[in-house]
Amino acid sequence: MGGTIAVIAILAVLVVLAVLGIIKRIKYGSSCCGEKDAAPAKVKVKDKNKRNYPYSYVLDVDGMHCSGCVRKIENEFNSHDGFWAKANLEKKEVSLLSKTEIDEKTAAKIVSDAGFTMLSMKINFI
Repeated sequence: MGGTIAVIAILAVLVVLAVLGIIKRIKYGSSCCGEKDAAPAKVKVKDKNKRNYPYSYVLDVDGMHCSGCVRKIENEFNSHDGFWAKANLEKKEVSLLSKTEIDEKTAAKIVSDAGFTMLSMKINFI
């Protein structure tokens, strides 16, 4: 009888932990970027007039696996004045609009600061 009670108690604890994990994933979302904290707030681009961004690039980026990764790399670019970035998780690329020309070294540094690796950078002729 004592063994049965112990097994039931262990099962009850496991059920409670599973329910708490589900609640956390619903509340914060599930991502490879960490499940303990809410996703960082989205950095909003101040100037949303596309005509003010004469330069357009497509960056191939390695290491994006989830929506949290997308938010991190977009935030890294969008926190710099003069950039407007939109990441595509399926294609593993970032579409980048810029008010000034940007060289590969600078773009790679910003991508690296976000925790990813830039594989290539192409000029996107509009």
